Amino acid sequence: MFSNKEIFKSQYTKKVASSYGKTIEEATPHELYMVLGTMIREEISANWIQTNKTYKKDKVKQAYYFSLEFLMGRMMGMNLMNMKIYNVCQEGLKDLGINLETLEEEEPDAGLGNGGLGRLAACFLDALASLNLPGHGCGIRYRYGLFRQRIVDGYQVELPDNWLKEGNVWEIRRLDKAVEVRFYGHVSVADVEGRFSFEHHDYESVLAVPYDMPMIGYDTKTVNTLRLWNAEMFEKEFNPQEVGNHDQRQVIEYKRSTEAISELLYPDDSQVEGRVLRLKQQYFLVSAGLQSILRSFRKAGGAWQELPERVAIHINDTHPVLVIPELMRILMDEEELSWEQAWEITTKTVSFTNHTTLAEALETWPVDMVQHLLPRIYMIIEEIDRRFIKMVQGKTLGRDEVVDRVRIVHHGHVRMAHLAVVASYSVNGVAKLHTEILKKREMKDFYRIFPNKFNNKTNGITHRRWLLKANPVLANLVTETVGTGWIHDPEKLSELAHFADDSAMLERIGAIKRANKEKLAGVVKEQTGLVIDPSSIYDVQVKRLHAYKRQVLNALHIMDLYDRLREDPTLDLAPRTFIFAAKAAPSYYFAKKVIKLINSLAEIVNNDPAVKDRLKVVFLENYSVSLAEKIIPAADVSEQISTASKEASGTGNMKFMMNGAVTLGTLDGANIEIEQAVGEDNIFIFGLTANEVLNYYEYGGYSSFEMYNTNPRVRRVVDQLVSGRLGDIYGETRDIYNALLGENDQYFVLRDFCPYAEAQDRVDTAFGDTAGWNRRALINIARSGGFSGDRTIREYADEIWKIKPVKW
Repeated sequence: MFSNKEIFKSQYTKKVASSYGKTIEEATPHELYMVLGTMIREEISANWIQTNKTYKKDKVKQAYYFSLEFLMGRMMGMNLMNMKIYNVCQEGLKDLGINLETLEEEEPDAGLGNGGLGRLAACFLDALASLNLPGHGCGIRYRYGLFRQRIVDGYQVELPDNWLKEGNVWEIRRLDKAVEVRFYGHVSVADVEGRFSFEHHDYESVLAVPYDMPMIGYDTKTVNTLRLWNAEMFEKEFNPQEVGNHDQRQVIEYKRSTEAISELLYPDDSQVEGRVLRLKQQYFLVSAGLQSILRSFRKAGGAWQELPERVAIHINDTHPVLVIPELMRILMDEEELSWEQAWEITTKTVSFTNHTTLAEALETWPVDMVQHLLPRIYMIIEEIDRRFIKMVQGKTLGRDEVVDRVRIVHHGHVRMAHLAVVASYSVNGVAKLHTEILKKREMKDFYRIFPNKFNNKTNGITHRRWLLKANPVLANLVTETVGTGWIHDPEKLSELAHFADDSAMLERIGAIKRANKEKLAGVVKEQTGLVIDPSSIYDVQVKRLHAYKRQVLNALHIMDLYDRLREDPTLDLAPRTFIFAAKAAPSYYFAKKVIKLINSLAEIVNNDPAVKDRLKVVFLENYSVSLAEKIIPAADVSEQISTASKEASGTGNMKFMMNGAVTLGTLDGANIEIEQAVGEDNIFIFGLTANEVLNYYEYGGYSSFEMYNTNPRVRRVVDQLVSGRLGDIYGETRDIYNALLGENDQYFVLRDFCPYAEAQDRVDTAFGDTAGWNRRALINIARSGGFSGDRTIREYADEIWKIKPVKW
């Protein structure tokens, strides 16, 4: 360990010379970053090895978290902080004329995730290691992330996110641990000594090579693993001596199709080829991951019936659901267990988190696609469905309409969420409201069949990244006030509430927020050239762009506010800076039109001298974890305005509250639990409730045209979408106009518009009372500990996975 900065400086200088044959002064910033990263990885290697040895020696039960996304963010600063050597390295580098923050900026955000799903997975890995729990991540090593976003003339432009172009200092390639994954072909069935034997013929092999990244816990020796799988050519497919006899185009096509599996996060699925590739990715992940896990289990010894006592497999949303038939396949076809034995093991090993209530997000795959790509897997799915339906029909609730609703294979499609619920021993939602919606509406038939499977695990975030790392001055104030215990036990943040009426404390909270706002103003100026006022309200909505998240509602309110200010320049309103950041999926054209709307609105507002000191609109491009770490500590208002019942939980809401932003939101997802934690005086709630929304969907009664025709304020902003007021973007805004009126406003934007505007007026009034606003900020920080990933992971560990902390 780098016990002091002199030792560190000596080792670092030598490492630069041995790695690049250069002096410190000659090395580039990226080379200096790579050297520091290599030293960190080497420093923790002994603990990494010891962690794995301990798990194996003691036959510790381990959890494996399968996820198509892991949105890790930059790891340099987090690793240094978790190892408690950040200050030593920072001071040592400073002596050598190097700024540690400059080196941190050299690290690309790993292109392994997109939104909340992947960020949650990353927070969970941090919590597992920091709590000394034996748990690992299983994912895909994408060569390219989703995309690098640029805004050109207000439009989103997607550029390749080649995050691996200069290598990944944290990963180690494990070619010796590679496995074979098989696609296509056909299956023959034979009766061998009274049992069926299944043989897979004429398949296409892909080599899955693991790359391991250490997951370092805070102030502990535990180092777990994120194993990422890379798809490569399998040499057995083409004998090098015989390649000349092959059609070279066939070899090239095989190489291309193989490498495509791990080339890109979320390939465009608007065409059949893209959907096949996505299905390939999902099976590639689960097959490679399972083979690796089961190989370790075999090596350790023990009967297969002991697998659930030693291994917990968790599937993060529906993407990894094929882990279920793949585990069945391995147990039956390779280990020669009976169906009944394999099913008992599988259904005691696999657990499932559902992350959505959106019908379009509940994955289904065409039967012919699954059958062609994964012939044996489809046979197993079909048999699971047959046996499940037979069981349901044997119960009193087995009416035809119920059977039809719960089938796994239905009308030519495989319903992945149904497969997950049927075969998992635990099914959890991610917020109390979300779980109740699953039980009472979206999955009510399954809840009647399997009432004991369903449970809630409200999401959580890693307070170490989102407060200790992202907001160090605030973190220091917390430590100065309540001690260091909150870093290990974030529930102790609640002790801050004792200082809610301490005027000196409130002033310091306000001063820290102001300093963070000034920093963000610098970022905005650097990226956009726009000068924003740190004394204005920073009203922030940063998240994936989707219609249900209602960035359109925010934009319509800005249009309304702009009109009010132009009509009455003496209007007594606090200056406001609206800050957006979001990526729209490449094929999600409506979302891209919303980005254009926001940028067109910004162009008008920001260049109007009549409102120049009162109103600004900012769209920051290429939203990422590292950008979020700069935005969130500076926010005054956290926009969490999704249509009630649509946001499963949200985690951005938790990050903002932990940094002292006050939530403006609907009673949706975890917002409800945040309101319960902070009290109704410390949050701004508006709009329809989930029950009201769901009743509209079920029984009708809502007319957006009626809202438009009876409310002049609504009509005025909606008409601006097609009046030419926003410039020459009629083609973009017409589709938004049609969604609001022609498609009856599916997400109730117009219904919630006036309540939202009224809530914004309440925000404005509250912000005018500086001490009162700072008190709200402090209460939000104090109550945020209950939304930490540590709390969530303890619940998963104790109630679902049954894993125990390892004592060092």
